[in-house]
Amino acid sequence: MNIIVNGRHLEVTSALKSYAEEKIRKFDRYLSNITEAIVTLSIEKYRHKAEVLLKANGVMIQAEGVTGEIYSSIDEVVEKLERQVKKYKEKLVSHRKGEGKTAEAIVKTPVAETGRIIKRKRFDMKPMSPDEAVMQMELLDKNFFVFTNDTSGDINVIYRRKDGNFGLIEPVK
Repeated sequence: MNIIVNGRHLEVTSALKSYAEEKIRKFDRYLSNITEAIVTLSIEKYRHKAEVLLKANGVMIQAEGVTGEIYSSIDEVVEKLERQVKKYKEKLVSHRKGEGKTAEAIVKTPVAETGRIIKRKRFDMKPMSPDEAVMQMELLDKNFFVFTNDTSGDINVIYRRKDGNFGLIEPVK
């Protein structure tokens, strides 16, 4: 597993880097196919934030923790990731029985305060079924997910409805 530790408004010391790497390396026990882990540590006023993005076989698992101290933020984000990874593993075993382990990309909504695009993300999108897209959306704890439908090849959007169910937006040709 390739672990990248970045600092934003903070100098990443060797002790901080080794602490973060040690905590993230234990995810090899849960998922042996993790290819990359990106850890971003930042300080904004009194908020110490740790963000982690795990990439495993096209699946992206993301979490963030915000506390008053950077080490406790790392601990918090690791706890959140543990829950998400366990949830992912349970869904693979119960619903898929080993097939279709590739799910893909999230699209973050840009916060448009003045109507401008202030953040842009690009992702490789692998084809998947709507059920796999729901699983990926729940893993990432997002309200919507953009994906390529494996049967039609079209871009679709799956979203969480207020009643707790899911909606699927498909283009008409």
